[in-house]
Amino acid sequence: MAADEPLVLGIETSCDETGVGIVRGTTLLADAVASSVDTHARFGGVVPEIASRAHLEAMVPTIERALKEAGVSARDLDGIAVTSGPGLAGALLVGVSAAKAYAYALGKPLYGVNHLASHICVDQLEHGPLPEPTMALLVSGGHSSLLLAPDITADVRPLGATIDDAAGEAFDKIARVLNLGFPGGPVIDRLAKEGDPKSIAFPRGLTGPRDAPYDFSFSGLKTSVARWIEAKRAAGEEVPVRDVAASFQEAVVDVLTRKAVRACKDEGVDHLMIGGGVAANSRLRALAQERCERAGIRLRVPRPGLCTDNGAMVAALGAEMVARNRRPSDLELSADSSLPVTEPHVPGKHQHAHDHDHDHVHEISKDNLYS
Repeated sequence: MAADEPLVLGIETSCDETGVGIVRGTTLLADAVASSVDTHARFGGVVPEIASRAHLEAMVPTIERALKEAGVSARDLDGIAVTSGPGLAGALLVGVSAAKAYAYALGKPLYGVNHLASHICVDQLEHGPLPEPTMALLVSGGHSSLLLAPDITADVRPLGATIDDAAGEAFDKIARVLNLGFPGGPVIDRLAKEGDPKSIAFPRGLTGPRDAPYDFSFSGLKTSVARWIEAKRAAGEEVPVRDVAASFQEAVVDVLTRKAVRACKDEGVDHLMIGGGVAANSRLRALAQERCERAGIRLRVPRPGLCTDNGAMVAALGAEMVARNRRPSDLELSADSSLPVTEPHVPGKHQHAHDHDHDHVHEISKDNLYS
């Protein structure tokens, strides 16, 4: 870690976790997370208004915790990065507003970055600089995407995406049908280890010869599993929960890994990066490793804590933006719930968007806040 590498704070509030990370270059210094998942569990899913309120309450304490953990002062930062999209509009607004406030008060450049590109860039914190191009499979509660990134700061190309339910969304819905609670991914992963993945032949969506080679569909699988469970219950039979979990999970990870390896071969890329919350799934990791080894592809998967939403991934992409002299965002930066992955960050109209004339009152407030 070199002292001249950019020191960047990242803020992530796209869904139900308030994440604040601090990195210097590609070295992680702090990764503070405040989650509201337990509150949402009572409702069986994320409630946007509750998530927004939780972000508002957790923001300043989480930023202070991250600065303390990193052993740096806010004045030392070279930039503030924030997820500006995609995600829940209200939740994003809290993070963007906080980032703008800190950037303005500190006189630091602001970088509004893409949530999906951040999930790719976080791997730099664990396995070093990303190869160019990078092939990435992103799987989470809101996204299932295959992306080719020749330049993570400026050129991310979508090869395929889910046409209905995302993989993580399917996990949550099947967990709900099985009365396993929310979130569904971890509990299905755990139960599947005790089940037989070959016991039930659930369908593999969009795997026919005429189907889009890189797109995903999990809605049909979800319906098939739900109907199978309902039929068992209607017949008065006990549902073999572990076998259902294993067979359902196998159907999901089979399709994900098969299409990802195919994309690598077709594009001539000799490595695969997997990110997003579902990348923490143990069977996805194992099958991806097995298939990548067979195909001569190097697999890069961050540790589970960096796969779920976190501020470190936003800081990682922000640091890359600073290192490559990408134009900062303006203070007029807004949250964009449907920000396309083709826009890794939202550049401002002016090169020095963070330079502002501060009046005397503002200078006093800065001294009070950051002395």
